Amino acid sequence: MQSKDFTERQIEIIEAATHRIDQFGIQELTIKNLAADLNLSEAALYRHFKSKNDILLGLLTYFIVEMEVRIRKIISNNEKPPSEIIKQIFKSQLDTFAQNPAIVSVIFSEGIFQFNKELSDKISTMMTVMQNNISTLIGRGLESATYGKLLGADSITTIIMGSMRMVVLKWKLSGNTSDLTNDGKKILTGILKMIEK
Repeated sequence: MQSKDFTERQIEIIEAATHRIDQFGIQELTIKNLAADLNLSEAALYRHFKSKNDILLGLLTYFIVEMEVRIRKIISNNEKPPSEIIKQIFKSQLDTFAQNPAIVSVIFSEGIFQFNKELSDKISTMMTVMQNNISTLIGRGLESATYGKLLGADSITTIIMGSMRMVVLKWKLSGNTSDLTNDGKKILTGILKMIEK
């Protein structure tokens, strides 16, 4: 993952913070521990991020920017039917999670965001990006009569996103031992078959 919005050192800090949360939980993410992980002084770390909260905001921003670039690239291929584009988007997302399992610990940790509006707003932004893109594609499928009109685009999108979230959580709870991408593909293919006309 890369983003021109962050320096190399900031990306290094973000990745180290993600791994620390994944291994030890959010309670063990402190400036002191993170500085030790990176062989930096606390003062040096503070030059890149003002606080633990800023690190978490940076981490989420970094992931959202990377996610938007991936999705935009996939959606730019308008010749494919909506179902194929949706499958590609989720394959890309699940592959990213499988390659970077630590990010799942952050994104799916409601406890981290429960009492912090800035962080919960960032998670909402991420969900909105995905929801808007999937809903637009479902809308295309409804307009072209590829999908039946029993449910609207918003309802179908919620079903798909909720199902994918369940697949990711099951994978995470299994200790990342299941085949995340393949399990997600099976569920998504089944849902798309159910809504096809």
